[in-house]
Amino acid sequence: MGEEVSNKQIVLKNYVIDFPKESDMLLKKTIIKHKVPEDSLNSILVKNLYLSCDPYMRNRMSKREDSYIDSFTPDYPITGYGVATVVDSAHPNFKKGDLVWGITGREKYSLIKSPETIFKIQNMDVPLSYYTGILGMPGATAYFGFYEVCSPKKGETVFVSAASGAVGQLVGQFAKLSGCYVVGSAGSKEKVDLLKNKFGFDDAFNYKEEPDLNVTLKRYFRDGIDIYFENVGGKMLDAVLLNMKLRGRIAACGMISQYNLEQPEGVHNLFCLTTKRIRMEGFIVFDYYHNYSKFLETVLPKIKEGKITYIEYITEGLESAPAALIGLFSGCNVGKQVVVVAHE
Repeated sequence: MGEEVSNKQIVLKNYVIDFPKESDMLLKKTIIKHKVPEDSLNSILVKNLYLSCDPYMRNRMSKREDSYIDSFTPDYPITGYGVATVVDSAHPNFKKGDLVWGITGREKYSLIKSPETIFKIQNMDVPLSYYTGILGMPGATAYFGFYEVCSPKKGETVFVSAASGAVGQLVGQFAKLSGCYVVGSAGSKEKVDLLKNKFGFDDAFNYKEEPDLNVTLKRYFRDGIDIYFENVGGKMLDAVLLNMKLRGRIAACGMISQYNLEQPEGVHNLFCLTTKRIRMEGFIVFDYYHNYSKFLETVLPKIKEGKITYIEYITEGLESAPAALIGLFSGCNVGKQVVVVAHE
């Protein structure tokens, strides 16, 4: 039957409107079997080690019918990307002791009924927490968004918003490795300094200190922007559209400035897409996971050679998960936000 163990979970209290709060989530304790139930064919039971906090999770906290991913269910564990170890398996591709990353619960133990969303970790000569970020969903997002959607060419100009975050810090470094000129925006002096001195951006600015973003972008891109990696939306997108070059490309990855607004802001300069023949393309990283091995083959060597730098912002304990997630929307984190549930 399997021994019983205590399981702690972070559950959604109710659907969220406006800015989320820690009190929108609750810590819940349950008892589970330390074994995959007999009626759960092809499932795996995992012990979670590292949990990823990502901006897209905010949309799942609201009741939405038009999203690419389902909303969370109140009184059930919040889910997201994480790194875990398999403690029991009814799936032929996984065995006890395997290290994996993918969609799991904000809880100590998770029963994963669709392991098709789970990747087995083969390379363990880097920190396991990297599979919540640079070697997981954010890293793949940056890689495929930049190389597949933006199709960069040496010498082009690149602008990255929310550039110190898990995705942005990597996009900027990929741009530099491709021989591009890259500028990033962030929300504090500390983050701007990191972009220039740690991640190798050619320049960066604090958008909170810029009263006119159109003027700001003209200062950094005198001849215009070839590629914009969009993480913010709103006023930043409006200003970027005015500064794009002819036949520029925009990869619409996220729009974090809009996630907590009951009524999203409008964008006024969309006609620039027509007049400048700009290609703006949204993308979801799920669509590229079939090429995950190609991504690893490219990025792992660059990490080991020191050609890519990565910063994590780590908090300890499952109890810290609500504050860690909420902190994304006030800029508390510097780098990839990770919650440690258990050490390897």
